Amino acid sequence: MRFFETLKNIFSIEELRKRIIFTVALIAIYRLGSYIVLPGADVDALQNAVQNSGNSNDLLGLLNLFTGGAFNNASIMALGIMPYITASIIVQLLGFAVPYFQKLQSKEGESGRKKLNQITRALTVAITLVQGAGYLTYIRSNGGMSAAVEPSVFWISGIVILSTGTIFAMWLGERITDRGIGNGVSLLITVGIIATLPKALGFEFQSKFSSGGPLIFIIEMFAYFAVTMLTVMVVTGVRKIPLQFAKRSVGRGEAAAPTTTNRDYIPLKVNASGVMPIIFAQALMLLPVSLAGFGSSDAQSSWLVQQFNDFTSPIYNIVYFLLVVVFTYVYTALVVNPGQYTEYLRRQNAFIPGVRGGVETEEYIDSITSRITLPGSIILGLIAILPALAATLGVNQAFAIFFGGTSLIIMVGVVLDTLQQIESYLLMKKYDGLVKEGRIEGRGGGSRMQSLGADF
Repeated sequence: MRFFETLKNIFSIEELRKRIIFTVALIAIYRLGSYIVLPGADVDALQNAVQNSGNSNDLLGLLNLFTGGAFNNASIMALGIMPYITASIIVQLLGFAVPYFQKLQSKEGESGRKKLNQITRALTVAITLVQGAGYLTYIRSNGGMSAAVEPSVFWISGIVILSTGTIFAMWLGERITDRGIGNGVSLLITVGIIATLPKALGFEFQSKFSSGGPLIFIIEMFAYFAVTMLTVMVVTGVRKIPLQFAKRSVGRGEAAAPTTTNRDYIPLKVNASGVMPIIFAQALMLLPVSLAGFGSSDAQSSWLVQQFNDFTSPIYNIVYFLLVVVFTYVYTALVVNPGQYTEYLRRQNAFIPGVRGGVETEEYIDSITSRITLPGSIILGLIAILPALAATLGVNQAFAIFFGGTSLIIMVGVVLDTLQQIESYLLMKKYDGLVKEGRIEGRGGGSRMQSLGADF
């Protein structure tokens, strides 16, 4: 009854109802585009080649997952929103290293943000042109180009259409962010991931009932639930450092007592790096196989290359786990700036109880960040290799991908953020929240320091 009452409350708020309908409509348009085939492409031949090569475990399989199957369908949306994500990551990393981008991020305000958006969009177009050419080469090499079309026509029209599809997807994401619910770009990726889940789940259900009976499938569902809850804990977990505000003058010489509430704290995230360590680690894990592809047949068939080409091999998972832990520390060091927190406290006339301001506060925040990053990186590494463990234990590979890794972390983070947006509207209109006790927290947590602890 509470579920239906909550739905009634959600759709009784006019603005929220319009935003939800608008979001659903744009998502439907995006998904429809994933079924429109590129002119001159032979989908059947391409999918047969994909099945024979078994690329579901490599980067191409990951791209197909993020695009909701559009990549293997030779769709006009085959590249999806991924070039925009790549461009955003590059611009963000430049903000850590290049003074010009640092200035745009921290000092230029709204004008700086607009310039960064323009740079990101231009870089997206450039990346799309390069990736579009690579994708068309991939289609031709796998026999996915129709014999009735001229190669030059297929090449030129394909690059233009793929670039247009990515730009259109970027536009849809921005419109969802402005007039819909939550982060539109992340929501489009999540929808693409979720689109492949029912088929994978149905195949797993059918295979387990035909071989081992319902008990094994039920155990898998409990395991999947436990992994999802673990991921929720990692995504939302924060270490709260309490703050106290010094006396402030009020009126003519009067002083207010120090203010402190349960919302005055610095939220240091257990996983401040988000999904980035897994993405970087996956890119490095593909290097040995990619480099071997340019070498001799002996190099391609070497034992080490075979180990790195098998995502269930022990060597692959040990190296993958260690890379995720290392990149978690590296990216956290880039994202979390103790000096920025210290400067914020100075401007707000606040301090951490028992810690002196300035250098001591900065060192204290840095030490806390280092301590909580260790368990966070280990748990993130375990989540990253869980799909391989699930596949080794007999879970179908198409469903094992959802047992952890990039897909599960993105889904959990975006779903929590979307639910938090909806709950904010409910509470603003004096309705009950989505849960009985407490509030749903997204990846950013909630406090005066929320903007400093937010995810990418």
